[in-house]
Amino acid sequence: MGNPLLQVEQLVVVSSDKTQRRLVDNVSFDLKAGEVLGLIGESGAGKSTIGLAILGHCRHGMRIASGSIRFNGTELARQSQRQLRTLRGRKIAYVAQSSGAAFNPAITIGEQVIEATLKHRILPRQQAQAKAIELFTQLGLPEPAQFYQRYPHQVSGGQLQRAMIAMALCAGPELLIFDEPTTALDVTTQLGVLKAIADVIRLSGVAAIYISHDLAVVAQISNRIMVLQHGKTVEHATTERLLHAPEQDYTKRLLTAQGEPREAMPMNQPELLRIDNISARYHHQPVLKNLSLSLPQGRTLAVIGESGSGKSTLGKVICGLHKPENGEVSIEGQALSAGLRARSRQQLRDIQLIHQIPDTALNPKEIIGKQISRVLECFTELTRQQRAERVSELLTQVGLSPELAARYPAALSGGQKQRVCIARALAAEPKLIVCDEPTSALDPLVARDVLALLRQIQHQTGISYLFITHDLQVVREVADEVAVLFKGEIVRNGSVNTTLSEPLDNYTRELLRSVPEMRIGWLEEQTA
Repeated sequence: MGNPLLQVEQLVVVSSDKTQRRLVDNVSFDLKAGEVLGLIGESGAGKSTIGLAILGHCRHGMRIASGSIRFNGTELARQSQRQLRTLRGRKIAYVAQSSGAAFNPAITIGEQVIEATLKHRILPRQQAQAKAIELFTQLGLPEPAQFYQRYPHQVSGGQLQRAMIAMALCAGPELLIFDEPTTALDVTTQLGVLKAIADVIRLSGVAAIYISHDLAVVAQISNRIMVLQHGKTVEHATTERLLHAPEQDYTKRLLTAQGEPREAMPMNQPELLRIDNISARYHHQPVLKNLSLSLPQGRTLAVIGESGSGKSTLGKVICGLHKPENGEVSIEGQALSAGLRARSRQQLRDIQLIHQIPDTALNPKEIIGKQISRVLECFTELTRQQRAERVSELLTQVGLSPELAARYPAALSGGQKQRVCIARALAAEPKLIVCDEPTSALDPLVARDVLALLRQIQHQTGISYLFITHDLQVVREVADEVAVLFKGEIVRNGSVNTTLSEPLDNYTRELLRSVPEMRIGWLEEQTA
């Protein structure tokens, strides 16, 4: 098949502080034209660090210590910054997780897609515009010529993600690096983007590296898969061999990472949360439409739906972070003020929130213990010594060592940070925790442990959860009831078993069909 397009040999990336901690530890692989290599592993495994190193980048606080990266036989370490910039624009392209952050809101999508092509003088403007529209057509975007003229805020998240793929392809690169391109998308949108990626790779013949923590997704795209843990290669094999005959225990655990279905909680519990005819808008755009729900004490209600269905807005309304246009939220029969500032101290204490991304929820400049202690200081009369003891108890309760109280968030893994966020929410001793996609940024093994922890806490304390997610497996593991949202309205509401095993509406059936299966060929079946 010819010489490799990309050769990575004994790559070592270390932290640039005194510890010189190895973030990527002697990783080697090669990639030929038309091949797709999947990089799998938990948060902090080194996946994105490898992808950026191939581009000649290192995040702040990191540096390439040793090893070799050769592209078309050229050693990248010997290239000047100018040469690397040219290489990135013409030969190697990067597709990031957050399409929203990749686009300038003040410039049309089409002009941004052709920017690199014009900058490197690959095509004249008219041909570049035609190429962009052709790519929009290949990627299944609606009305490609009109789409070219739209601004980022005028299209959906899935459409913007496809536009970012078009941006990467427009200059005709030989290597594409996909860094978690569907992680933030709901399952139906993810399916469309995965189909687009598979079609583009097949039609263009480019080589690609697909970075993800979702093995079922990677299995649909990749010829080979490399499993990483703590910066080291655990296993590297063809996709077929890895799925059917994994050799390493860590890989075997990844393949069986789905947790057990939830045991039913007691029925006929008194009502804790009631939502009556809530409507809400964003910038005059309706987001929730006369929505009503209830949640008993000690039970879990999952809210699922595609991006833009109103899931997170509902969570914000409950927490007082977004004022509804009309309707009422009540706890134990007591109506809550619509705005956060108007709520009483007890009402603030009763409802806590666990965010999707622990990195943005924790202050990087403050030790863990202080961040948990502040909640105790706000809602309790404990002394400083009692608060310190309670922080230790909370960290122990969420499966962490009390010694972590003296650490900063940067010293913790993604799963540990999310456990800290859970401990901080529990510090208020709330009656309800709103969990907004709390495991979507975690690898399957860590996510399973976090879900098990949340179930354990519920059994111990009788707390209620409102669980916002687009992962149907998560729903099966944590929820008693499920509400399916579509364009701000509830299309299905009932027990998990009934709703997911006997879906009556087309939208819920589509959600179930769109969940990737851990087998080769699943994506092709959806395309057929």
